[in-house]
Amino acid sequence: DIEVEVAIIGGGIVGITCAYLLKNEGVKVAVIEADRILQGTTGHSTAKITSQHGLIYARLKNQVGEELARQYAQANEQAIRLVADTVDELKIDCDFGWRSAYVYTRSEKYLQDIEDEVEVVSSLGIKATYLDEIPLPFDVKAAERFDNQAQFHPVKYLQVLAAKIPGDGSHIFEQTRAVNVDDNGSPMVVTSQGTTVKAEKIIIASHYPFFDGGGLYFSRIYQDKSYIVGVKIKEKFPEGMYITAEDPARSLRSQKYEDGELVLLAGEHHKTGYGNDTNVHYQNLIDFGRNTFEVQDILYRWSTQDCMTVDGIPYIGNLTPRSPNLYLATGFGKWGMSNGTVAGMLLRDLIVKGDSPWAAVYNPFRFKLSSLKTFVWQNLDVAKSFVAGKLERPPEDIKIDKGQGKILKIEGERIGAYRDEQGALHMVDTTCTHLGCELQWNDGETSWDCPCHGSRFSYEGDIIEGPAIYRLNHWYEKDNTVEARIFK
Repeated sequence: DIEVEVAIIGGGIVGITCAYLLKNEGVKVAVIEADRILQGTTGHSTAKITSQHGLIYARLKNQVGEELARQYAQANEQAIRLVADTVDELKIDCDFGWRSAYVYTRSEKYLQDIEDEVEVVSSLGIKATYLDEIPLPFDVKAAERFDNQAQFHPVKYLQVLAAKIPGDGSHIFEQTRAVNVDDNGSPMVVTSQGTTVKAEKIIIASHYPFFDGGGLYFSRIYQDKSYIVGVKIKEKFPEGMYITAEDPARSLRSQKYEDGELVLLAGEHHKTGYGNDTNVHYQNLIDFGRNTFEVQDILYRWSTQDCMTVDGIPYIGNLTPRSPNLYLATGFGKWGMSNGTVAGMLLRDLIVKGDSPWAAVYNPFRFKLSSLKTFVWQNLDVAKSFVAGKLERPPEDIKIDKGQGKILKIEGERIGAYRDEQGALHMVDTTCTHLGCELQWNDGETSWDCPCHGSRFSYEGDIIEGPAIYRLNHWYEKDNTVEARIFK
């Protein structure tokens, strides 16, 4: 049990950046991480540091107005500058490199969208260039280019910042899962080990907020999954960072690797828990790579998921209007390297100065009618998944091949079963411990995934990703503990 000025739950880019910046201001901080720092979404990103987040600015201008769209642009440009300056100041070897960022289309449908985007971006103070060709080895209909953007290795970068945090009353606690936040009187974080961290201020930066505090974030956020493959190609990759305007999204960039380079191909997104055969998503990316380059080897593949908000803008600020001592940062929409850095700066300013020039655009309670359609769709989707999972009739047989997972019915109970490659059968209760939705089997990653709010569990029931804070019980144990910190 300790006491600090600011407790930060989550050891990703937000938590480490914010803790580093606060400590530089003389604030005593504690970072509380359920696993190891930098092992979650931060360590599995494509690691672009850019203010170019697809075709976003024309939509933002229409949705929230020119001034807030300008705030968003300026905040992300400042995030690039902070990372660049920190790399230079601390002499960090993290493969940092300046690059141009491109959004391109091969469809006539997006020509006007790209023209509109270039016009709006230019009016917001960022230089954007309209192009009808790009360095990639295929023809495009149109493209938008931002110069002076960047890429890096986030783990190498943040490890150096993390090393600066402990000492002088500040701490990093790994493998320490926060399970509750108590804001009655003196704010306090309660951990699964029963220990507490008292603080004047608490920041929830745990990817998906495990503690809701009455903010109804479970109804305003969903998790979306993407896939990445790392390949070696024979030719030199054309310098730059690239992403399509259209779906299915394709993101491309290179990364220094041993004596050459690794090309990262990403895309194939879908809502967590809704994908079919996840191996197909990897194969689609591999096929795209082979159709574009002369692929010599496929070295890596992994997936990641990120929180998406109803209007596409992250939630960064006070947890609720009634909680001046509680803050959160979530919903980065797959642009977490820049927006996560923005969150670190914005939260530092709110705590140290009481305000931030970007507070309005990221305000978690900015809800607009323009996002109502998405809000309704999201919650109808959750309700449908909840009901469908309860009514689904699982197969009665227990025939499961090695490497296969399926839902069984045992003594009237819905049980998730997976047979590993050694033939052992692993069976768990498939009711999500967050809000009680029924989990779906993810064959590509041998996990049980929640289609409602994105929690993921191993076939043994251990938590892979929150917001769930309790593991799944084995089928012969008592029913799962379902408890979300929503109104308390």
